Amino acid sequence: MSVRIGHGFDAHRLVEGRPFILGGVSIACERGPFGHSDADVLAHAVADAVLGAAALGDLGTHFPDSQARWKDADSLALLRECVRIVGDEGFAVGNIDATVVVQAPRLAPHVQRMRENLAAALGVPVSDVSVKPKSSEGLGYTGDGSGIAAYAVALLTRAGS
Repeated sequence: MSVRIGHGFDAHRLVEGRPFILGGVSIACERGPFGHSDADVLAHAVADAVLGAAALGDLGTHFPDSQARWKDADSLALLRECVRIVGDEGFAVGNIDATVVVQAPRLAPHVQRMRENLAAALGVPVSDVSVKPKSSEGLGYTGDGSGIAAYAVALLTRAGS
């Protein structure tokens, strides 16, 4: 069996009037991430990590924001499609470790639901998905409240390689 590791990153600015969706969880907040899809930075970072581990590009390669059909797309559905894409190449998701950096809202009460949603989209047990919320203590765009960022690492396996 071979093992592949991928790293993903995503960031969005926070704006008024947008829903705050993270890991497929809608969180009450005055501002939400701005983007072409639902702007779920966590799902996007995980998807990029999964695609990257298989050397199959990134989210924008497969779902470009220049195409209207991806407007307001459900990022968990995009993640499921990424898992299918890597699966077609013989890969399976082993585990995910992700970090979300944002000053507000507080994410800890929502982490378990995020893990469950991501695990379902990835086709793995919840125990194989880690989500860690962090603040940047007032530093930079994640600390001043103007943005949110997520980082993810994915482990893929391929049998018979």
